[in-house]
Amino acid sequence: MITHSGFACFVGRPNAGKSTLTNALVGTKVAIASDRPQTTRHIVKGIVTTDDAQLVILDTPGVHRPRTLLGERLNQLVYDTWTEVDVIGVCLPCVQKIGPGDHYLLNQIAALPGRPTVIGLATKVDVASPTRSRQHLLSIQSVGDEIGLPFAEIIPVSALTGENVDVVQDVLTKALPEGPAYYPDGEVTDEPTETLIAELIREVALMTVHEELPHSIAVTIEEMGLREGRPEDKPLLDIFANIVVERDSQKPIILGKGATRLRDIGTEARRRISRLVGTPVYLDLRVTVMKEWQRDPKLLNRLGF
Repeated sequence: MITHSGFACFVGRPNAGKSTLTNALVGTKVAIASDRPQTTRHIVKGIVTTDDAQLVILDTPGVHRPRTLLGERLNQLVYDTWTEVDVIGVCLPCVQKIGPGDHYLLNQIAALPGRPTVIGLATKVDVASPTRSRQHLLSIQSVGDEIGLPFAEIIPVSALTGENVDVVQDVLTKALPEGPAYYPDGEVTDEPTETLIAELIREVALMTVHEELPHSIAVTIEEMGLREGRPEDKPLLDIFANIVVERDSQKPIILGKGATRLRDIGTEARRRISRLVGTPVYLDLRVTVMKEWQRDPKLLNRLGF
């Protein structure tokens, strides 16, 4: 019987391991993960239900110095989330020294009225030496003491290897108040299927274009539905989607020579979507230019930001 329930969020600079840790705790992919900064663009809920507790994890965008209206909106989304959760997990990767951006973030959390429980998470411990990991844990403790932000726990964790993921879950769950479950048992996210599919396509696009234009890419689902006239035992899900870029010069980068890159994106995205929905997929993928969409309020609203 569920006796405790509540909300936690992971915060940190871009590429601190927040989404990967969310997926590891939930036990399945609910948030796209990439080594490109600012991959996450909206709040993704991951739901972890045990025999006596339900933990709802809010994976947030990375806090960064905004250069566009989109960046400003994403930062504000993070700040608003902090006031709505029971516990905050601050992700500080072992492979990076604690820098000015981390200090700014921690000071903002320290100044919260009615501050929730805060834990320090030394992420990516699998790619740091034992000596470096120990030094990093001491640095997190030192910074917390310096700015008056007491960490309830400081945990070294690797979402990739699973090291201490169970410890993180236990610590987060113990910080939850008494209350009933918010979601049915077995539910792992409340993300609409269309949103999950759009994010999977964007993840594949980010992986394919590498460093060329990650922040300029958005994905919209124009139409989706099971194809009519198919036998019940041979369903086919039709998806018509657009990869959105900001400038005409970016469109050929997505297309590639002879549209080969777009075909590669579509092939891999179709495979991942089919695995997500459990149905064969027909994916019609096109490239659309929306001029400077990251800076245009109307286009941002249209794209859901």
